[in-house]
Amino acid sequence: MSIDYTSLAATIASLTEGETDTVSLMATVTCEVHHADDRFDWTGFYRVVAPELLKIGPYQGGHGCLVIPFSRGVCGAAARTGETQLVPDVDAFPGHIACASSTRSELVLPVWNDKGDLLGVFDIDSNQPDAFTQEDADQLTAILAAAFKNAA
Repeated sequence: MSIDYTSLAATIASLTEGETDTVSLMATVTCEVHHADDRFDWTGFYRVVAPELLKIGPYQGGHGCLVIPFSRGVCGAAARTGETQLVPDVDAFPGHIACASSTRSELVLPVWNDKGDLLGVFDIDSNQPDAFTQEDADQLTAILAAAFKNAA
C-alpha cells in the first residue's frame, strides 16, 4: 500500500485547523497516520515532559513504553539529536528499547512548534523489516511541521 501523502496532509490540515492544544493535535495526527498504511503497526507520540524525559502520549496499536529518557532507544535518540531516526532493523540499533517484541523497523521524527520548542517525537513502528523510506520521513516531517506550528 502506498500512502497518498497529498491527501493525508490535506485531511490532517483540515482536521487540525486553528487547533493549538498539543495533545489534541497528537491524537488527531496519530489516528490519521496510523490508518493510512498497513505497514504502521504502532503509531504514536512521546511527549517532552521534563528535561531529557519523554512520556507516552496519544497512540494507536498495542501498549507502548510509558517513559523514555533522551539517553535511551530510537525515540530518545530523535529527541536528543533533534534528527529523524530511520531504522531499517531495530535489532541493529544500539540501545533499542523493545516496547513491543513484534517491532522490526522504526521511524521516529522530532516534533517542533514554530518557536523552536521540542514538543516530543512521533514514533512509527512496523512489524516488517525495512518498512520505511526517506520519502516517508520527508513527507511526515512536512505534515508534522504544518500541524504543530502553532502548538503551545
